[in-house]
Amino acid sequence: MTNIRNFCIIAHIDHGKSTLADRMLEITGTIEKRKMKEQFLDRMDIERERGITIKLQPVTMEYNGYVLNLIDTPGHVDFSYEVSRSLAAVEGAVLLVDATQGIQAQTLANLFLAMEQDLAIIPVVNKIDLPAADIGKTKGEIIKLIGCNEKEIILASGKTGQGVEEILEAVVKHVPAPGTSPLTPPLIRGGEQKGRGIEILRALIFDSNYDEYRGVVAHVRVMDGEIKKGDKIYLMATKARSEALDIGIFKPEYKSTGKLEAGEIGYIVTGFKNVSECRVGDTVSNLKSVESGLEPLHGYKEVKPMVFAGVFPREGSDFQDLREAMEKLKLNDAALTYEPESSEALGFGFRCGFLGLLHLEIFQERLRREYNLALIVTLPSVAYKVHKTNGEEIIIRTPQKLPDQAEIKQVEEPWVSLDIVTPKDYIGAVMELAQDKRGAYKNTEYLEKDTVILHYEIPMAAILTDFYDKIKSISSGYASINYDYLDYRPADVVKMDILVAEDIVEALSMIVYRDEAFREGKKIVETLKETLPKQMFVLKMQAAIGGKVIAAERLSAMRKDVTAKLYGGDVSRKRKLLEKQKKGKKKMMAAGKGSVEIPPEAFVKILKR
Repeated sequence: MTNIRNFCIIAHIDHGKSTLADRMLEITGTIEKRKMKEQFLDRMDIERERGITIKLQPVTMEYNGYVLNLIDTPGHVDFSYEVSRSLAAVEGAVLLVDATQGIQAQTLANLFLAMEQDLAIIPVVNKIDLPAADIGKTKGEIIKLIGCNEKEIILASGKTGQGVEEILEAVVKHVPAPGTSPLTPPLIRGGEQKGRGIEILRALIFDSNYDEYRGVVAHVRVMDGEIKKGDKIYLMATKARSEALDIGIFKPEYKSTGKLEAGEIGYIVTGFKNVSECRVGDTVSNLKSVESGLEPLHGYKEVKPMVFAGVFPREGSDFQDLREAMEKLKLNDAALTYEPESSEALGFGFRCGFLGLLHLEIFQERLRREYNLALIVTLPSVAYKVHKTNGEEIIIRTPQKLPDQAEIKQVEEPWVSLDIVTPKDYIGAVMELAQDKRGAYKNTEYLEKDTVILHYEIPMAAILTDFYDKIKSISSGYASINYDYLDYRPADVVKMDILVAEDIVEALSMIVYRDEAFREGKKIVETLKETLPKQMFVLKMQAAIGGKVIAAERLSAMRKDVTAKLYGGDVSRKRKLLEKQKKGKKKMMAAGKGSVEIPPEAFVKILKR
């Protein structure tokens, strides 16, 4: 265990984590040069296309007699949960800062997560080879942030390889060997030492995925004891039992070693076919350890989704495929939450929770690419409480379930207590946004001279879609939010339908405040006009409340030049052809009602606006 070093790389998005990891793989000889390619640890095509890391990826390297277990982490705020799980499995972190951009939002957020875990921090200034690099300024920011000496900051370039060996040396020197983890509670209940003679085993599942041939593969950090191929395993949270069919390390492909010891990071082929039996954060143990009173590991905090949407298959027969695909994605994406939902028009689907709009986009794209599923994604909504005139009280979670206005006595919406942590320089802009979103200001609390917490009470509907992104935007990425449910309060809301070709698109129906209905409807029909492809007839897009249209746009028809082959003759011949075309388009418009397909990107664009 003394020659093992477990660490990860943390940084803001696009600060060069994946490129630095590439150089480490080359220098340690983990990957042959002929097999090397850019962003080697980014395994999904979508990661390469967008140039971002979405999934954490572990790899085991060997360097000067030491075993280095690296976990490459995402940098975008929507995937911060991946970072928190990576940090729980390591003892050190390389803090990577772009010399051209300096310390940014996710740099701070990830650093604070690492400091909460009491990890050794190795500060690195990256991209020093670029002409725009301001090394002195970046060094000053790091020193002010973590209080290190200037000599401790390593200057590097992931592109050229400069300083990368120095980083590896620092990892060996400053990252402690595996020992007692902050996640590790007392082994035996009540602090008793009985059972020391038994084969103690505890391993934390920090990630997992589903292999078509092997079943569920758990990615683990062994905290206590050892596990060998063929051992019986017991998962403490789900109480599931199985056998370790194979055990090994990441090179970065699976490499079977037959066993894992305390302090090591690797994989266990669990043999589970049901993905719900193997959850991220669970503790892998054995039956003897559990019977002796062994305590499970602490696991992870429950993630709080920020964006909620309904996800339905375009073909009703694909529902079971969608369910299975989402179970497998949930195994690979622990921040995803979902529950079944049904709709009269869209059929059976799921109400899903995401950490942000990018998370939603990636989720939708992965289902399309990896599982060949075509989806309809609805606009977000919350659960409203409706008091009917007949005294009945119902809870509705979709706009389609809202009764007619004549039957409604009062509608109530959920409110939350909202805490916004922000640097004091952005207080004005943050307060203005909160008030625009109908927030009720409570008080201000100072954490330190430059950081404050603004306390608000605000409708939950106001923070579901773009609030988080706007907070990040107006605060240059420094502000963060947390919320807790308070109660239900009266709300003046109505159901707004969106019609395309005079047919209601149920996926776009939404519950809006009465005084904001025109503005919201106008935004949606304008977005549809920009997004929808032209048809052979004029396409009407309307926003309506009840039978009253409050906003509308028209998309002109595709038009073929029917007179192109007409040579000479009277002008009446040309008119006859144009009149015939006009009548044909009227027939097509009547026949084409309801047949206009809304592309998936239209739903995402509406969410963003």
